[in-house]
Amino acid sequence: MTKPILDVMNMNKDFQVKSKTALFRKPTSVRVLNDISFELIEGETLSIVGESGCGKTTLGRCIVRGMDASSGNVIYHTEDGQKIEFLKLKGKKSKQYRKDIQMIFQDPYSSLSPRMSVFDIISEPLIANFNLKKSKIEEKVTEIAEKTGLNVSYLRRYPHAFSGGQRQRIAIARALITQPRLIVCDEAVSALDVSIQAQIINLLKDLQEQYQITYIFISHDLSIVQNISDRVAVMHLGRIVELASTDSLFGQPKHPYTEALMSAVPQPDPEMKKDRIILEGEVPNPANPPSGCHFHPRCAYRTDKCVQQVPELREVGYNHFTACHYAEELHLRGVQNDAANTN
Repeated sequence: MTKPILDVMNMNKDFQVKSKTALFRKPTSVRVLNDISFELIEGETLSIVGESGCGKTTLGRCIVRGMDASSGNVIYHTEDGQKIEFLKLKGKKSKQYRKDIQMIFQDPYSSLSPRMSVFDIISEPLIANFNLKKSKIEEKVTEIAEKTGLNVSYLRRYPHAFSGGQRQRIAIARALITQPRLIVCDEAVSALDVSIQAQIINLLKDLQEQYQITYIFISHDLSIVQNISDRVAVMHLGRIVELASTDSLFGQPKHPYTEALMSAVPQPDPEMKKDRIILEGEVPNPANPPSGCHFHPRCAYRTDKCVQQVPELREVGYNHFTACHYAEELHLRGVQNDAANTN
């Protein structure tokens, strides 16, 4: 039986942007998250993909309350079956549940304080959330350091003494120390070398299996996403345009934007011919988005309906959702389809 751990409901996020030319002009509102809704299943890895500026990181930070959403809600399902309005928690209630949802940031060079030792960095969430004796804190930090592949004898050193991969292990240990049920990984391996990326991905998988953690994995690298994910949500200009299982999305995408992303996935066979889809036109401006489907200026399949009507995110297959007027009519290429066409 699968049960939800988180429900994101109609989340919106607006930023106020001041004009650089008109000093006294009122700031304009730019919507970077537009009515985002999805259900997260306990124990799964849901990846969120899309090009830079689509709102992936903003969504992750709004979920963990790293920034405030303009509207919407996040329903957190506790282990004992309660439903908590996570974004509205205050005081002791906030402290009680916020430790259950942690975040790993993109850049391990800037997410760790250079003035704190590794021991202090990892132990800080414990000290903030639990009333533990010093000996118990040392025991827990040592245990989690070993689980994440850190040398325990180096815990009194400072972050500058570690490589990028080791720093990301420190960040993972810090996120894991409170035994969270959900971790949001924001481009957690994009700043690392390819060989180190594989090590960190394998570490995240092992930790998920051992501690029954749920991941929201934010990334632009579809090869990694295909390897680690159970489901994938594709974002474009602040909206989710497709949401499906990994096999379904990579095998039979239902949105033209997803098809274009799939065409950029590198293939391990150098002799395999691959037709790359080059999107024409400029990336839409969030401050002045196109009418109708926001992807229509760059879509090869667009019609007048796409220009005039905003498509709703709807189910077009078993647990396969997409926001395209012609999802049932289009035959789009996925990664597996490309491989089959070369045989």
